[in-house]
Formats: sequence, structure tokens, C-alpha cells
Amino acid sequence: MAGKEGIRAVAARAGVSITTVSHALSGRGQVSATTREKVRRVADELGYRPDPLARAMRSDRRAVLGFVSEEIATTPYAGSILLGAQEAASERGSMLMIVNVARDAVDDPQIDALLAHQVDAVIFASASNRVVTTPARLDPTRTVLVDSRDPLRPMPSVMPDEYGIGATAARRLLAGGHRDVVHVTVDEDAPAVHGRERGFREVLTAAGLAPRVVTVPGPGTTAAGRRATAEALEGGPVTAVFAFNDQMAMGTYQEAARRGLVVPDDLSVVGVDDLQLVAEALLPGLTTIALPHEEMGRRAVEIAFGLPEAPTTEVAQLPGRLVERGSVADLA
Repeated sequence: MAGKEGIRAVAARAGVSITTVSHALSGRGQVSATTREKVRRVADELGYRPDPLARAMRSDRRAVLGFVSEEIATTPYAGSILLGAQEAASERGSMLMIVNVARDAVDDPQIDALLAHQVDAVIFASASNRVVTTPARLDPTRTVLVDSRDPLRPMPSVMPDEYGIGATAARRLLAGGHRDVVHVTVDEDAPAVHGRERGFREVLTAAGLAPRVVTVPGPGTTAAGRRATAEALEGGPVTAVFAFNDQMAMGTYQEAARRGLVVPDDLSVVGVDDLQLVAEALLPGLTTIALPHEEMGRRAVEIAFGLPEAPTTEVAQLPGRLVERGSVADLA
């Protein structure tokens, strides 16, 4: 007997938690000698044996995690996901085996090569928060998704709190005294698009304001930012723009300059990503919300180390961080 049902049966008969069973059988954790002996006796009676891969992750053998990078390794700012995962794995005496695959490459032979090395768990990371179709050969009880979710195969995932990002941007602009605020975004069907817009709308509505959202065809490029900003400015008074991402925010800067408007004196701007090549290069520097890429990588490793003895479908949503620069003016 092994796996989730086995450990639950041992815990039930021994009258302890699943965590206590895991600690007692692995020799780790704060478990009394009496409880440890009782758990081991019950495990023997039930014929329970911990999963060999889970045992490896808690033994002296160095655990190996597979990291499937869906264009992460070639995406500058999202590469922090990989950095966070590497650091967290190293702290636990583990290592990562990394393969980089193209977007939606569910049949990439590199995934098979990775699994052939009998990795203890797999972290599957996307370069942007979206719905994915994971390869069928990835065991959902041994896989953690990062910046993505698969609605057809429930498994643990780690992603940004997109609603919170939209709400944070709206609150920052409201705190600056802005009331004529517009969210410029794209029409893509993605969690980031929907979540940020919902957070923005609800904060504006709660403040007694009518939310304005201008949507243009995706993706969220600088050109899309220019188009959306032009439409927003032509639609009525605007003192502040919340852009879907930093690239669109750069388009907002460009359209404002074309019309003789100065950021932030005439138009305040908030972006999302904290993409260094954009946010720090713009003049003035862009106030933006940094996505928790490194934290997501670390959290994915933490969840992976709880698999597969206690499978979970936890969705961890991590908050973004407001980075103040010079693109938001506080109105007198």
C-alpha cells in the first residue's frame, strides 16, 4: 500500500495527522519516540510503504526536480521564476533539470527526456499567466504549474494575484487624487487580462466612480498602448492611465508626447511587470507593479516538496509589488 490513500489510512488508525505520519516514517520533524514507534507499527500492519520518490525527497539522496520552461529561459523578466526555483531547490539540497520548450509544445521530446531521468517532481512554468494544456504524460500528483493553470487536469499552481494588481494600481491613482482614470488593455482571453480589469473596476466602483476601460486587439505591445491611449484621450477627460503592462504604458507615453502632453504633469501612468528595459528607461521612470516572478519559483519548489504523498490542487496567488518611480503626479 502506497500513495495518498495509504498514508491517510495509517494516520486514521494511529490517530495522528498525515504530516505526523510523514515525519515519523522519514525520521524527521518533531515526533516523540512513542508516536514514531506507533506510526511505524501501524504502517507495517497495513503494509504501507512511502512512495519511493517521495522518500528520496526526504532522504539523503539528492532530490532532482524537473523544470519545464515554456519560453521562460528566453524571456528576460520572467527568467526570475527560474532563479527563484533554483535558489529554493539549492536551499533544500536539491537540483533542477531544466528544459526549455516552445509555447504550447505539448509533444516536445525534451519533456520525455526529462521524465526518463526519473525526476522526483516537475515544475511546468509559462512565460505569462494563461490557460495551458499540459502534456498528458505529466503526472498531476507530481506536477506544479507556474503562471498558468490547466482546467482539464487539476493540479497545484502558482500565479500572480491579478485582481490584486488591478486593485493596487487603481488605489494608487485614487490616492493621488485622480478621478478621470482609464484602464487601457487588450481583448485577449487570459487570466491576467480579466483579473486586472476586474480589480480596477471594483476599486473604482467602490469609490463611487464609473470605471472606464479601453480595449484594443492584443497582444499588449507598445503599438497597442498608443492605439488604446489615443482612443481614451479622445473619449473624454483623462488625468491618469493604468496600462495592462509596461509595454502598453510605453505606448501611452508616446501618444501623450505626440499630443503635447507631459508625463506626469498632464497624464499620470501606471504599468505592470517592472520590465527593466522599459520601466527604468522611460523618462520619467515608470511607476509599475512588479510581478512576483522569483517568489513564484520559490513557492513552486515548496509545493513540489510536499508531493506526491499529499497531493493538492492548491492555487497560490502571490501579490505584486508597487514600484514607485516618477510617472504619477499627486493632484493638488
